[in-house]
Amino acid sequence: MEDLRLDSLEGVGPVTTRKLSDAGVHNVMDLIVRGPVEIAEITGMEKDTAEKIVNKARQHLVDGGLIAKHFVSASEIYKHRQSIGKITTGTNCLDTLFDGGIETQALTEVYGEFGCGKTQFAHTMSVMVQKTKEEGGLEGSVLYIDTENTFRPERIVSIAKAHDMDPEKVLDNIIVARAYNSAHQVLILEEAGPIIEENNVKLIVADSAVGLFRAEYLGRGTLSVRQQKLNHFVHLLSRIAETYNCAAIATNQVMASPDVFFGDPTRPIGGNVVAHTSTYRIYFKKSGKKRIARMVDSPHHPEEEVIFALGEAGVIDPEDAEKKTKKTTKKATKSTKASEVETTVETPEVDTIVESTIDDESKDSEPIEE
Repeated sequence: MEDLRLDSLEGVGPVTTRKLSDAGVHNVMDLIVRGPVEIAEITGMEKDTAEKIVNKARQHLVDGGLIAKHFVSASEIYKHRQSIGKITTGTNCLDTLFDGGIETQALTEVYGEFGCGKTQFAHTMSVMVQKTKEEGGLEGSVLYIDTENTFRPERIVSIAKAHDMDPEKVLDNIIVARAYNSAHQVLILEEAGPIIEENNVKLIVADSAVGLFRAEYLGRGTLSVRQQKLNHFVHLLSRIAETYNCAAIATNQVMASPDVFFGDPTRPIGGNVVAHTSTYRIYFKKSGKKRIARMVDSPHHPEEEVIFALGEAGVIDPEDAEKKTKKTTKKATKSTKASEVETTVETPEVDTIVESTIDDESKDSEPIEE
C-alpha cells in the first residue's frame, strides 16, 4: 500500500528507510509492531530518534483510520467491538464458549496435554477462517508457524471435504513456516508483515508457541533468558494480531506441578509471561473419547466448560459424534440380522441331513448287534 511505505513518513529519508528495511522493518505497521526500544536495538539509532519515528508512524495510522485514536469514549470502543471479526469454530459448543468464535485483534492461547485436540483445533480453524462471512469465516488466508512438525495437509483436506469446501483452494490459502529453533521462530514473526499484507492473512497459528524455547533453555540458570525471549515472541504475536486486524492462536504445552496434591496438577508452560499476554486462555483436557474445553482467563467471558469431540470435520459437537456411532451400530445390527436370517434358512437342511445319516447308521448297526 502506497500510504504505508516508510518514506511516506515525514523526516524518514532514503538512508533511514534502507536502514529500517535491512533490519526487517518494511512498512509503517512494522514500526508500530516492533516498538521504539527494539527499533533502536536493531538499527543502531538513538532511542529518542526511534521514539520520534514510531510516534509519527502511530499518528500516520490514526489519521488513516487504521488504528484507534489516542483518546476515545467507551461507547466508541463498544461500537467498534460490535463490528470486530470472529471466526466460527464450526461447532455450537465451542462457539458458545468463545461467544461466537475466535476474535481478531486478540491472542487466544489453547493449552493441554498431548492428544487433547490442540493441533486438531488449529487445523480446523485454518479451514474455517477461509469460509465466507455469511458462513462465519473471514475470507482470509492463514500463516501457520509449525514448530513441532505436526502440520498435516491430509488433515486439512479431510476437514475441508467435511465442510464442502475445495481442498486445493484451502491448501493454497495456508502459508506454512517450519521453525527449526526459537530464534528462527521469532524471525518468522518479525518478517511476517509483508506476507500478511500480500496474502490477506486473517489467522496466525503458532503450534506450539513455547515448545522450542522449552527444549533449548534447560535448567534454572537459563530461565530468565528464556522468559525474556518468550516474552518478546508472544508480545510480538499479540501486537501483530492487533495492528493487522487478524486472529492469533497459540497452542501451549503443559507440565505436571509436583506441589499439587488435590485436583488437577496440569499447568501451562511459560509462566506469567504467557498468561498475562494472552487475551483468552482455554484449557483442553481428555474425557474418554470426548474432550472438555474450559475458559480459564478472559476479559469478559464467564468461566465455563463445554464438551466437544474430534472427528473427520476436525472439532465437532458431541451430538454429531453420537449420531455417527448410532449410524454405525444400526448398520452393524442390520448386517447381523441378515446373517441370522441366512442361518435360519440353512439350518433345517443341515438337521435333516444329520438325522438321515443317523437313521442309516442305526439300520446298518442292528444286524451286527444280533
